[in-house]
Amino acid sequence: MSRSQRISAPTLRVDLSAVAHNVRLLRQRSGSELMAVVKADGFGHDATAVAATALANGATWLGTATIDEALTLRADGIEQAPLLAWLHPLDADFEAAIRAGVDLAVPSLEHLQLIRYAARRAGRPAAVHLHADLGMSRDGCPPADWIRLCHDAERLQSGGTVEVVGIMGHLGCAATPNHPQNRVGIEAFARSTAVARAHGLRPRWRHLAATPAVLALPAARAVMARVGAGLYGIDPARTSAPLRGAVTLSAPVVAVREVDAGTPIGYDAAYVTPGRTRLAQVAIGYADGLPRAASASSGGGADVWLGGRRCRVVGLISMDQMVVDIGDTPVVPGDPAIVFGPGHHGEPTLREWARAAGTIEHDIVTGLKGRVRRVLDQDDHVGTEPRP
Repeated sequence: MSRSQRISAPTLRVDLSAVAHNVRLLRQRSGSELMAVVKADGFGHDATAVAATALANGATWLGTATIDEALTLRADGIEQAPLLAWLHPLDADFEAAIRAGVDLAVPSLEHLQLIRYAARRAGRPAAVHLHADLGMSRDGCPPADWIRLCHDAERLQSGGTVEVVGIMGHLGCAATPNHPQNRVGIEAFARSTAVARAHGLRPRWRHLAATPAVLALPAARAVMARVGAGLYGIDPARTSAPLRGAVTLSAPVVAVREVDAGTPIGYDAAYVTPGRTRLAQVAIGYADGLPRAASASSGGGADVWLGGRRCRVVGLISMDQMVVDIGDTPVVPGDPAIVFGPGHHGEPTLREWARAAGTIEHDIVTGLKGRVRRVLDQDDHVGTEPRP
């Protein structure tokens, strides 16, 4: 980003051509249908824009965590694409989801009954995906209840209130392909599918693999892959797949000053300059979603790209701002500092910031909020939802 591209507030540029590239790559690697997961506002990238881009580049399904997220996509014009929501409090608006043509994951017997009643009120059957807990002990039906869930689902399907169109699960250790829990989960998914079939269910869509399994665990692939992180250039399995980072976060420099050796910086005097230097004050902080943990107590932790080179963040990241040691780099107020980007020009990457903060990339991009403006960069690879 050049000086001529000055900004007045923290800005996240979303490269939808990178999303398009990643969708095509993941569809090819999966060898199956692809569900593009756009929960948490598309991992902070803009759910509707990512959804439209994914559908235009090979995705055939969309996935969200909540019904509200799914209904927002419908309201934004994503009207025809198959769409699944899977995380439901018991008082979720199942009826609205059914009326909007949103498929629902079923993780328990109680959820199944509530969806049944909602389908009656809606006057149409609910399309459901039975969700099996494969060893993560969080969302999904526990193994002890799976037989009963399949039995009851088949009975309701025969009665016309639900249609079991899918079976789903999730692998908690797929980012480590050789982890023994992966085999446990894959075998549990096969058993769950066999039980469903033994009860007369013939779901078309079986989906287990997420991004790391698509890239590094072929045994987890099924009829459909359910991919989130990889759409945005995040590779949890750290493979050599040529995914492209899709965001660049920048913020304006608001002041530059010269300081002597021994000058304390920021709260707690957590950093003291070792020599005479120049400092840039950058208008972005933890209220905007930057992880405070990325500011090490001595020497700083993360870098930014400023004045054509990397400069170290020094002192503690504050609520609204951070301080960068720029040395003799020619920087003036108003210049844009790139916090992270794809790394094509030497700027720090999202992965580097996550490493500095001791977290994962997902944590950072989904946490960017408040004053961070989003700008969508589009090109010919980006389309709107294909119409039937």
